[in-house]
Amino acid sequence: MTDLIETLCDRVRSARAAGTPLRIRGGDSKRQWLGRPCAEENILDLAQHRGVVAYEPGELVLVARAGTPIAELTEVLAAEHQVLAFEPPAGGGRATLGGTLASNCSGPARPWSGAVRDAVLGVKLLTGQGECLNFGGRVVKNVAGYDVSRLQAGALGSLGVIAEVSLKVMPAPEATRTLALERDAEAALADMSRYARESTPLTGACWLQGRLFLRLSGAAAAVEASARRWGGDTVTAKDAPWHALGEFAAGAQAAAKPLWRVSLAGNAPLPSGAMPLLIDWAGALRWFAADGFDAFRYAGDHGGHAALWWPPAGWEDETAQPLSPTLQSLHQQLKMAFDPDRILNPGRLYSWL
Repeated sequence: MTDLIETLCDRVRSARAAGTPLRIRGGDSKRQWLGRPCAEENILDLAQHRGVVAYEPGELVLVARAGTPIAELTEVLAAEHQVLAFEPPAGGGRATLGGTLASNCSGPARPWSGAVRDAVLGVKLLTGQGECLNFGGRVVKNVAGYDVSRLQAGALGSLGVIAEVSLKVMPAPEATRTLALERDAEAALADMSRYARESTPLTGACWLQGRLFLRLSGAAAAVEASARRWGGDTVTAKDAPWHALGEFAAGAQAAAKPLWRVSLAGNAPLPSGAMPLLIDWAGALRWFAADGFDAFRYAGDHGGHAALWWPPAGWEDETAQPLSPTLQSLHQQLKMAFDPDRILNPGRLYSWL
């Protein structure tokens, strides 16, 4: 365990005094996958600011420093038969807790167990002035007021350096089973919508390579009853797609083309002229690997948002869904409040932020 708070604060203050932007780095597992390029010459490295600060299994609360690898947290929780319900990707062992929150990365259980932001109870945050501030708390009942902690989800480090995170954890399920059924994309969407409305222990629903995968997790009796009713082939844990989905492995296979991640209503129609690479979150998350695909328009037409997960070489435009003037103004005001000199990851989320 290493606490580098004072060193990190000094680095931020020095960068501010010199007017030199910082690129915040943890395990560097998402550098190519998400957001725009930003300052490379001056890196604020949090990889050694790591370790579990507090863990109370009986209270279902864990506190860890931002540089702590997700794989390490998963191992600590597994010893107590507990899990991070939002299933964060481990990034081949490189993904960290701070980077997971900053990128708002959640796995296949997101629609049923919530996103990473839903598990956050509090954060310790370094501002662009080099101040260390605490927001939220370490127990569920203490979370109140303006939720600055959850505001960090998806901000890509533009609103502060996440130094420490308090999380709500959950008991591991008693039983898990994955079913597979042959379906085309349209039929899979219809089935996912229907299954998601049923009262079952469904914790995963995706379509990949012509097959609909359904994961049931919870009490053994409920899992078995739902599996018998739905039918399909039982898939072994090794052959189930959930780990690969969480690690974005399918997307990596299509990295030669622009890779778009579109989040929208689960019952939204498929676009004409573009077939999704995969569909997750019971239809609410769709990945497209295609040239000339207007993902921003498609997402906007259906009340969602898109992100260019893997930009092609030379891409200089925005990679996140364009904002209305009102929302853009709010983003800029928040940036001014937390990082008025634009020292922290400038341009990473939006070119103007």
